[in-house]
Amino acid sequence: MIRTDAVKLTTMKAYACRQKQADGDIGIIIVKPDGKQPGIAGISKKTGEPVPTANTNQKVFPIEAFKEAMELTKGLRFEKQGPLKVTKGMFKEPKAEPVEEVVVLNEEACRQIAAHYTDKNGNLSYDLINKELISFAKRSSIVRGMIENGKSAKAISTYIVNNKFRNIAANQDLTDKEIGKIVEVLDGVSKQGIFKQLNAEIRKLLAANKK
Repeated sequence: MIRTDAVKLTTMKAYACRQKQADGDIGIIIVKPDGKQPGIAGISKKTGEPVPTANTNQKVFPIEAFKEAMELTKGLRFEKQGPLKVTKGMFKEPKAEPVEEVVVLNEEACRQIAAHYTDKNGNLSYDLINKELISFAKRSSIVRGMIENGKSAKAISTYIVNNKFRNIAANQDLTDKEIGKIVEVLDGVSKQGIFKQLNAEIRKLLAANKK
């Protein structure tokens, strides 16, 4: 099949991908580790919203999961791959980490992310970083739900940055700590904090939600 790499969902215990159908349309596939029928949805050409197929149980595969899958797979490359297979082992809790854990910088991911946000003069653009992340925040239904549920600004910022950076690096296996290390490196020459504009916008959205 022609599909994107799989992404791990937070709205349910499953992985998802985009798949090119025989008629050329794009579909969203969600697979749970129980090996049963996957959840499948098309994408409305009028609204851009996911449209689950008639035989997809929306109690098992809620519309929020399809929306998250659309967000996380947006922009990922399509290539010929085998069917998406999900096992229970893919959801094992990580073992307790040692207190003195040393996080090694993923240099390739850091290079790709830095290159993505480099301006025409060859400089890392903090304005470009914040502009793109703020745009994602305003479009994301997941972020909107986090704001409505009163999640902390830090939790919202972390969700935005982690998902964007994993997509830019084309590496869904980047851990939160690896991304934190990349942020630390990119933030090294900033006097005001790399995400100052993003965090200000998140606080504004949270404040508006309380009114």
